[in-house]
Amino acid sequence: MASKRWTAITGLVFAAALVLAGCSGQPLTTREKGTLAGGAIGAGTGAIVGAAVGAPGAGAAIGGAIGAAGGALIGNELQNQEASNDKTQAQLQQQQEELQQQQREIDQRSRHSEVE
Repeated sequence: MASKRWTAITGLVFAAALVLAGCSGQPLTTREKGTLAGGAIGAGTGAIVGAAVGAPGAGAAIGGAIGAAGGALIGNELQNQEASNDKTQAQLQQQQEELQQQQREIDQRSRHSEVE
């Protein structure tokens, strides 16, 4: 009876988390996606392992917490890599624009010297 209650509580907590995340109005970050995915996978795995020893609710709760923590760590690392890649892309774009500007100046000076 108690394990069914834990399973129901765990399910409600994850459902509430998904509803709140969906209502935020903004797309989920990579970190948030990792946390939710890790929590869901951990809760499912924990429930299966917990059922084998007679405590699926506790297994789901423990697995969900551990999965969410692991998912957050992985999601955070991926988000940091994305930010680094975005910064590198911005720098490359800026350098490309500077090269184009310099090429235009060279072409303009070359045309100007041909006229003289």
